[in-house]
Amino acid sequence: MIQIENIRKGFSNKTVIEDVSATFSTGKCNLIIGASGSGKTVLMKCLVGLLEPDAGEITYDGTNFTQLNTDQKKIMRRKIGMLFQGSALFDSMSVEKNIMFPLDMFTQQTKAEKQKRVDEVLDRVNLGEAHKKYPAELSGGMKKRVGIARAIVLNPQYLFCDEPNSGLDPQTSLVIDKLIKEITTDFNITTVINTHDMNSVMEIGENIIYMYQGKKEWEGSNKEIIFSKNERLNNFIFASDFLKDAKDMRMLEIKGKIQNDRDMDKLLNS
Repeated sequence: MIQIENIRKGFSNKTVIEDVSATFSTGKCNLIIGASGSGKTVLMKCLVGLLEPDAGEITYDGTNFTQLNTDQKKIMRRKIGMLFQGSALFDSMSVEKNIMFPLDMFTQQTKAEKQKRVDEVLDRVNLGEAHKKYPAELSGGMKKRVGIARAIVLNPQYLFCDEPNSGLDPQTSLVIDKLIKEITTDFNITTVINTHDMNSVMEIGENIIYMYQGKKEWEGSNKEIIFSKNERLNNFIFASDFLKDAKDMRMLEIKGKIQNDRDMDKLLNS
Protein backbone atom coordinates (compact mmCIF):
# COMPACT_ATOMS: atom_id res chain seq x y z
CA MET A 1 0.00 0.00 0.00
CA ILE A 2 1.16 3.51 -0.82
CA GLN A 3 -0.25 6.50 1.03
CA ILE A 4 0.25 10.13 0.11
CA GLU A 5 -0.69 13.02 2.35
CA ASN A 6 -0.97 16.68 1.36
CA ILE A 7 1.49 16.46 -1.53
CA ARG A 8 2.42 19.77 -3.11
CA LYS A 9 4.81 20.41 -5.99
CA GLY A 10 5.55 23.52 -8.04
CA PHE A 11 8.02 24.92 -10.53
CA SER A 12 9.15 28.55 -10.84
CA ASN A 13 6.64 29.74 -8.24
CA LYS A 14 3.80 27.98 -10.08
CA THR A 15 2.01 25.24 -8.13
CA VAL A 16 1.39 22.14 -10.25
CA ILE A 17 -0.11 19.81 -7.64
CA GLU A 18 -1.57 21.00 -4.37
CA ASP A 19 -2.68 19.25 -1.18
CA VAL A 20 -3.22 15.82 -2.79
CA SER A 21 -3.92 12.89 -0.45
CA ALA A 22 -4.81 9.34 -1.50
CA THR A 23 -4.31 5.66 -0.74
CA PHE A 24 -3.18 3.20 -3.41
CA SER A 25 -4.19 -0.30 -2.32
CA THR A 26 -2.16 -3.50 -2.63
CA GLY A 27 -3.47 -6.09 -5.07
CA LYS A 28 -5.54 -3.52 -6.95
CA CYS A 29 -5.18 -1.42 -10.08
CA ASN A 30 -5.05 2.19 -8.86
CA LEU A 31 -5.63 4.71 -11.65
CA ILE A 32 -4.72 8.38 -11.85
CA ILE A 33 -6.75 10.12 -14.55
CA GLY A 34 -7.17 13.70 -15.72
CA ALA A 35 -6.71 16.01 -18.69
CA SER A 36 -3.28 17.09 -19.92
CA GLY A 37 -1.84 19.59 -17.46
CA SER A 38 -3.90 18.28 -14.54
CA GLY A 39 -0.79 17.26 -12.61
CA LYS A 40 -1.09 13.48 -12.81
CA THR A 41 2.33 12.96 -14.43
CA VAL A 42 4.04 15.20 -11.87
CA LEU A 43 2.28 13.27 -9.11
CA MET A 44 3.54 9.95 -10.45
CA LYS A 45 7.09 11.31 -10.73
CA CYS A 46 6.88 12.35 -7.09
CA LEU A 47 5.64 8.87 -6.16
CA VAL A 48 8.64 7.11 -7.74
CA GLY A 49 11.18 9.67 -6.55
CA LEU A 50 11.98 11.33 -9.87
CA LEU A 51 10.76 14.59 -8.34
CA GLU A 52 10.96 15.75 -4.74
CA PRO A 53 7.64 17.10 -3.42
CA ASP A 54 7.76 20.56 -1.87
CA ALA A 55 5.51 19.42 0.95
CA GLY A 56 3.67 16.34 2.15
CA GLU A 57 4.54 12.69 2.75
CA ILE A 58 4.73 9.55 0.61
CA THR A 59 4.62 6.30 2.58
CA TYR A 60 5.38 2.83 1.20
CA ASP A 61 3.94 0.20 3.54
CA GLY A 62 4.88 2.22 6.60
CA THR A 63 8.21 3.55 5.27
CA ASN A 64 8.24 7.32 4.78
CA PHE A 65 9.81 7.57 1.32
CA THR A 66 10.14 11.36 1.50
CA GLN A 67 12.42 11.13 4.55
CA LEU A 68 14.85 8.54 3.15
CA ASN A 69 18.38 9.56 2.20
CA THR A 70 19.78 8.97 -1.31
CA ASP A 71 21.15 5.49 -0.59
CA GLN A 72 17.96 4.40 1.16
CA LYS A 73 15.88 5.60 -1.79
CA LYS A 74 18.04 3.56 -4.16
CA ILE A 75 17.29 0.45 -2.11
CA MET A 76 13.57 1.26 -2.10
CA ARG A 77 13.56 1.78 -5.88
CA ARG A 78 14.66 -1.83 -6.33
CA LYS A 79 11.19 -2.76 -5.07
CA ILE A 80 9.61 -0.59 -7.80
CA GLY A 81 8.86 -1.66 -11.36
CA MET A 82 8.20 0.95 -14.06
CA LEU A 83 6.45 0.57 -17.39
CA PHE A 84 7.26 3.67 -19.45
CA GLN A 85 4.88 5.23 -21.96
CA GLY A 86 7.00 4.33 -24.97
CA SER A 87 8.23 1.08 -23.36
CA ALA A 88 11.79 2.59 -23.41
CA LEU A 89 13.42 -0.54 -24.82
CA PHE A 90 17.05 -0.49 -25.94
CA ASP A 91 16.95 -0.81 -29.74
CA SER A 92 20.40 -2.40 -29.90
CA MET A 93 19.48 -5.16 -27.42
CA SER A 94 17.44 -8.29 -27.98
CA VAL A 95 14.27 -8.86 -26.00
CA GLU A 96 16.01 -11.10 -23.47
CA LYS A 97 18.90 -8.65 -23.04
CA ASN A 98 16.43 -5.81 -22.46
CA ILE A 99 14.72 -7.81 -19.73
CA MET A 100 18.01 -9.00 -18.24
CA PHE A 101 19.31 -5.42 -17.92
CA PRO A 102 17.80 -4.76 -14.44
CA LEU A 103 19.15 -8.12 -13.23
CA ASP A 104 22.63 -7.13 -14.44
CA MET A 105 22.35 -3.76 -12.73
CA PHE A 106 20.89 -4.75 -9.36
CA THR A 107 21.65 -8.42 -8.65
CA GLN A 108 24.62 -10.74 -8.26
CA GLN A 109 22.80 -13.68 -9.83
CA THR A 110 24.62 -16.14 -12.07
CA LYS A 111 24.00 -16.06 -15.81
CA ALA A 112 21.91 -19.22 -15.50
CA GLU A 113 19.77 -17.70 -12.75
CA LYS A 114 19.20 -14.55 -14.79
CA GLN A 115 18.28 -16.56 -17.87
CA LYS A 116 15.80 -18.61 -15.86
CA ARG A 117 14.13 -15.45 -14.54
CA VAL A 118 13.97 -13.92 -18.04
CA ASP A 119 12.34 -17.12 -19.33
CA GLU A 120 9.79 -16.99 -16.50
CA VAL A 121 8.66 -13.41 -17.12
CA LEU A 122 8.56 -13.83 -20.90
CA ASP A 123 6.32 -16.86 -20.46
CA ARG A 124 4.17 -14.80 -18.06
CA VAL A 125 3.53 -12.15 -20.73
CA ASN A 126 3.03 -14.79 -23.45
CA LEU A 127 6.21 -13.99 -25.36
CA GLY A 128 8.04 -17.26 -24.84
CA GLU A 129 9.26 -17.32 -28.46
CA ALA A 130 10.54 -13.73 -28.62
CA HIS A 131 13.86 -14.03 -26.78
CA LYS A 132 16.13 -13.26 -29.73
CA LYS A 133 13.95 -10.68 -31.44
CA TYR A 134 14.84 -6.97 -31.44
CA PRO A 135 12.43 -4.10 -30.67
CA ALA A 136 12.23 -3.15 -34.37
CA GLU A 137 10.76 -6.59 -35.07
CA LEU A 138 7.96 -6.23 -32.50
CA SER A 139 4.45 -4.83 -32.76
CA GLY A 140 3.33 -2.08 -30.39
CA GLY A 141 1.52 -4.55 -28.16
CA MET A 142 4.52 -6.88 -28.03
CA LYS A 143 6.77 -3.98 -27.02
CA LYS A 144 4.40 -3.17 -24.16
CA ARG A 145 4.50 -6.78 -23.02
CA VAL A 146 8.30 -6.77 -23.10
CA GLY A 147 8.17 -3.55 -21.08
CA ILE A 148 5.92 -5.25 -18.53
CA ALA A 149 8.23 -8.27 -18.37
CA ARG A 150 11.21 -6.00 -17.67
CA ALA A 151 9.20 -4.06 -15.06
CA ILE A 152 8.43 -7.24 -13.07
CA VAL A 153 11.71 -9.12 -13.55
CA LEU A 154 13.00 -7.99 -10.12
CA ASN A 155 9.79 -9.14 -8.40
CA PRO A 156 8.69 -5.62 -7.45
CA GLN A 157 6.25 -4.86 -4.67
CA TYR A 158 5.12 -1.74 -6.51
CA LEU A 159 4.39 -1.29 -10.22
CA PHE A 160 3.96 2.05 -11.96
CA CYS A 161 2.57 2.24 -15.50
CA ASP A 162 2.68 5.49 -17.46
CA GLU A 163 0.03 5.47 -20.21
CA PRO A 164 0.40 1.70 -20.84
CA ASN A 165 -2.09 1.76 -23.75
CA SER A 166 -0.69 4.78 -25.55
CA GLY A 167 -0.56 4.16 -29.30
CA LEU A 168 -2.34 0.80 -29.15
CA ASP A 169 -5.55 -0.26 -30.88
CA PRO A 170 -8.59 -1.00 -28.65
CA GLN A 171 -8.25 -4.78 -28.83
CA THR A 172 -4.55 -4.74 -27.92
CA SER A 173 -5.28 -2.25 -25.14
CA LEU A 174 -7.70 -4.74 -23.59
CA VAL A 175 -5.01 -7.43 -23.71
CA ILE A 176 -2.53 -5.14 -21.91
CA ASP A 177 -5.16 -4.14 -19.33
CA LYS A 178 -5.95 -7.80 -18.61
CA LEU A 179 -2.26 -8.64 -18.30
CA ILE A 180 -1.57 -5.80 -15.86
CA LYS A 181 -4.63 -6.76 -13.82
CA GLU A 182 -3.60 -10.43 -13.68
CA ILE A 183 -0.03 -9.60 -12.64
CA THR A 184 -1.31 -7.21 -9.97
CA THR A 185 -3.62 -9.83 -8.51
CA ASP A 186 -1.37 -12.88 -8.89
CA PHE A 187 1.65 -11.25 -7.26
CA ASN A 188 -0.28 -8.95 -4.89
CA ILE A 189 1.46 -5.84 -6.23
CA THR A 190 0.50 -2.24 -5.53
CA THR A 191 -0.08 -1.01 -9.10
CA VAL A 192 -0.48 2.66 -10.00
CA ILE A 193 -1.49 3.54 -13.57
CA ASN A 194 -1.43 6.96 -15.17
CA THR A 195 -3.89 6.85 -18.08
CA HIS A 196 -6.15 8.69 -20.52
CA ASP A 197 -7.75 5.45 -21.69
CA MET A 198 -11.40 5.32 -20.66
CA ASN A 199 -11.59 1.61 -21.51
CA SER A 200 -8.94 1.05 -18.83
CA VAL A 201 -10.96 3.14 -16.39
CA MET A 202 -14.04 0.99 -16.91
CA GLU A 203 -12.24 -2.37 -17.18
CA ILE A 204 -9.62 -2.30 -14.41
CA GLY A 205 -10.19 0.92 -12.43
CA GLU A 206 -10.68 -0.59 -8.98
CA ASN A 207 -9.51 2.62 -7.32
CA ILE A 208 -9.48 5.86 -9.32
CA ILE A 209 -8.45 9.41 -8.50
CA TYR A 210 -9.38 12.18 -10.90
CA MET A 211 -7.03 15.17 -11.02
CA TYR A 212 -8.20 18.63 -12.04
CA GLN A 213 -5.84 21.63 -12.16
CA GLY A 214 -3.44 20.07 -9.69
CA LYS A 215 -5.99 18.92 -7.13
CA LYS A 216 -7.76 15.64 -6.45
CA GLU A 217 -11.28 16.31 -7.66
CA TRP A 218 -12.86 12.87 -7.19
CA GLU A 219 -12.05 9.39 -5.91
CA GLY A 220 -13.91 6.12 -6.36
CA SER A 221 -14.14 2.88 -8.36
CA ASN A 222 -15.17 2.02 -11.92
CA LYS A 223 -18.49 0.86 -10.50
CA GLU A 224 -19.08 4.24 -8.87
CA ILE A 225 -17.83 6.53 -11.61
CA ILE A 226 -20.89 6.11 -13.82
CA PHE A 227 -23.08 7.48 -11.02
CA SER A 228 -20.82 10.43 -10.24
CA LYS A 229 -22.50 13.82 -10.05
CA ASN A 230 -19.18 15.64 -10.40
CA GLU A 231 -19.69 17.78 -13.49
CA ARG A 232 -15.99 18.15 -14.30
CA LEU A 233 -15.43 14.41 -14.06
CA ASN A 234 -18.46 13.68 -16.22
CA ASN A 235 -17.31 16.16 -18.85
CA PHE A 236 -13.92 14.44 -18.89
CA ILE A 237 -15.14 10.85 -18.95
CA PHE A 238 -18.19 11.34 -21.17
CA ALA A 239 -16.77 14.02 -23.44
CA SER A 240 -19.02 13.46 -26.48
CA ASP A 241 -22.81 13.67 -26.71
CA PHE A 242 -22.83 10.03 -27.79
CA LEU A 243 -21.07 8.90 -24.59
CA LYS A 244 -23.30 11.12 -22.44
CA ASP A 245 -26.37 9.52 -24.01
CA ALA A 246 -24.86 6.06 -23.49
CA LYS A 247 -24.24 6.86 -19.82
CA ASP A 248 -27.85 8.03 -19.37
CA MET A 249 -29.16 4.87 -21.03
CA ARG A 250 -26.93 2.67 -18.88
CA MET A 251 -28.09 4.41 -15.70
CA LEU A 252 -31.73 3.92 -16.70
CA GLU A 253 -31.00 0.26 -17.40
CA ILE A 254 -29.36 -0.21 -13.98
CA LYS A 255 -32.13 1.65 -12.17
CA GLY A 256 -34.70 -0.48 -13.98
CA LYS A 257 -32.92 -3.66 -12.96
CA ILE A 258 -32.74 -2.52 -9.34
CA GLN A 259 -36.45 -1.73 -9.38
CA ASN A 260 -37.27 -5.09 -10.95
CA ASP A 261 -35.17 -6.88 -8.34
CA ARG A 262 -37.01 -5.06 -5.57
CA ASP A 263 -40.36 -6.00 -7.13
CA MET A 264 -39.23 -9.63 -7.32
CA ASP A 265 -38.16 -9.57 -3.66
CA LYS A 266 -41.57 -8.20 -2.68
CA LEU A 267 -43.30 -10.89 -4.69
CA LEU A 268 -41.20 -13.68 -3.19
CA ASN A 269 -41.70 -12.38 0.35
CA SER A 270 -45.42 -11.69 0.04
